[in-house]
Amino acid sequence: MMMRQLFSTYLLVPWMILASLMVSCSRNPENPSIASGEFAVRDFNPMVNWKTDPDGKESSVAVGNRLLFLDYLAPRTTGFLIPSSNQTQDGLFHMEFYLMNTGDEPQKFAYKIFYQNESYKFPEADPADTLKEHPFAWENFYGSWENAGKTFVITEAIPADGEFHKVTDAFRIVGNPRDEQRYYENGQNDRWKRNPRTGEYSFLLVVTLPALIDSNAIPPWIRDISLMHDSAFLNPYFFFLYGNGSRLPNTLVNRYPHTLKVIAKPDPGAGIYINPWYYPADKYGRSFTSNCGNNDAIYQKAAFEQFVHYIDPTTKYGNIPIIADVLNDGYSLRDYNWNQRFYRKEELVAITASTSKHPCETVISDPVQHEIVIKNPATKFGEWEKQNVGVITRHGFTYGKWTVKAKLTELLNKKGLWNGLTNAIWLITQDQSPWNYRRDCNKSGYFAHYYGGDQDERVKNIGYSEIDFEILKTVEYCPNYILPPAYNQGLVDQYNVNNWDVPLPEEVEAMKDKILVACTNWDMACNDPVNYHGGCNPIVYNDQVFWQHKWGETYRAITSKMPESDDELFGSPYYYFQIDWQPERIIWRIGPEIDQLRVVGYVDNTVTSIPNNQMLLIISQEFHNTRWWVGSMFDQASIPFPKNDIIGEIYEVTIE
Repeated sequence: MMMRQLFSTYLLVPWMILASLMVSCSRNPENPSIASGEFAVRDFNPMVNWKTDPDGKESSVAVGNRLLFLDYLAPRTTGFLIPSSNQTQDGLFHMEFYLMNTGDEPQKFAYKIFYQNESYKFPEADPADTLKEHPFAWENFYGSWENAGKTFVITEAIPADGEFHKVTDAFRIVGNPRDEQRYYENGQNDRWKRNPRTGEYSFLLVVTLPALIDSNAIPPWIRDISLMHDSAFLNPYFFFLYGNGSRLPNTLVNRYPHTLKVIAKPDPGAGIYINPWYYPADKYGRSFTSNCGNNDAIYQKAAFEQFVHYIDPTTKYGNIPIIADVLNDGYSLRDYNWNQRFYRKEELVAITASTSKHPCETVISDPVQHEIVIKNPATKFGEWEKQNVGVITRHGFTYGKWTVKAKLTELLNKKGLWNGLTNAIWLITQDQSPWNYRRDCNKSGYFAHYYGGDQDERVKNIGYSEIDFEILKTVEYCPNYILPPAYNQGLVDQYNVNNWDVPLPEEVEAMKDKILVACTNWDMACNDPVNYHGGCNPIVYNDQVFWQHKWGETYRAITSKMPESDDELFGSPYYYFQIDWQPERIIWRIGPEIDQLRVVGYVDNTVTSIPNNQMLLIISQEFHNTRWWVGSMFDQASIPFPKNDIIGEIYEVTIE
């Protein structure tokens, strides 16, 4: 009697009564045997040789979810390998399952393994019609054998002896698992351009009869995931769990009941690479300190690079020629107001924020403490400079919970005066080339350029993406709130020194010790989302209202702001900042401990275009031009140059 059977962890119970009549009990109660009319399968384990539990300890039994930290020592050209040759003896997962031939004669069988990232995916089936594949399910990170053209493996003939026979194989998770040509360059498969995602992975074993392969009952584009059908990739998880593959006779789909959790943890102490594009070796050399440079050893091991800020020459402004330690010299509102009015225009110093002229001077990787120190350098009289500083990761990911533990500089002194810096933790596109383009914007298109104004051309694809924490002293400008014109225009009697203590407006004074945590997504004005609007609009997440602001329909970013205590975020020994970037939403969280994070920002794909390309992490301390922050109570031009180095420390970065 022939029996059609689909197995998944969700469809197990109705099936087991019949299965118990056909096969003996499984040795592993968490992964019981399943059967068709011709064969039975039990004890599928995709990671026999990987027994690390989520607490990082070695397990004596192959049960429970597994944990793997990405190996940052693997060759950069290959992208991340799961596992690497440093993690298992041969750099592979060993898989096994047991197969019983329940027919009357010896016969061969066909099998194939699939994996998929479950943490950052679209549902395989369209929620409106589960018989149809979700339109974005093809974007999910799924794969099979490293050689995408390798299809089902045919076993040796298995006797019909009523016994289970062990079948073994090996595989690993790699970048560009569909072998897509967009990630090739000069004939080389640059797997790092579509790195494996962090988060949890599931594993699917499909066992069938060779006749079903030969008859194309399993179509070529499912057997070989590198193939397209009607110019589109199709997700094998949909095919076997919801589509035609779920109704095939003599085909068993066994979903491993556990997952592999993958975490990236770049080591801040492993060195800082200096990109010769910015600091050519013929001018600066190759080794600058023992742990910072662009020699071969640092190129291979360093997870961070010195970040070189782009300096927009149009943002030049006239700065007061004062050097002071705002945080420690008792700088007051009176001092600020006096210095803002005292100097004539021709006495001001015309500058833009700058970046380091020499590598490794302002970024230090400590291999003992496993931390990075960044410092905005002190200014010497006559060598006027407000220098930005930061580091950027070197390995890109799509999606993930990006968590930073750091002690960045305090921004306010005890009198509520700002030191001019913005503490920024942000994601930025790894590359703007076609291989890293975002999803199509179909309604009006993206603006083609970061700069370009409202008259910029519109395009269907673009490589630029950015998700920000920007934390600074400014005001909530949602709705369009600015300080009273009389204050902004400086209409103070500059001949009456008794008026130099002119107070801030009451509502601003009430937030004297507060800074603003700005959470921004750069959607490049793609207006595909159903609730895309300019102006100030609320969005609710977990009963919390976030006011999202765009400076009009054609503005390239959407931002919300949350007032927070400067002393708490930057006066404590450390603080956590997390960007939780998912396919359909972005959640910003902060907190004093990893288990005490709270949400300070939220957007989803109903109001903004969520990026789906590969990005890098930047941690920086920057002298922003306050023209970017309309309504700010302090003007960057009236903030003194730094008297002493301003220090930030980065202790830990995790992507999971």
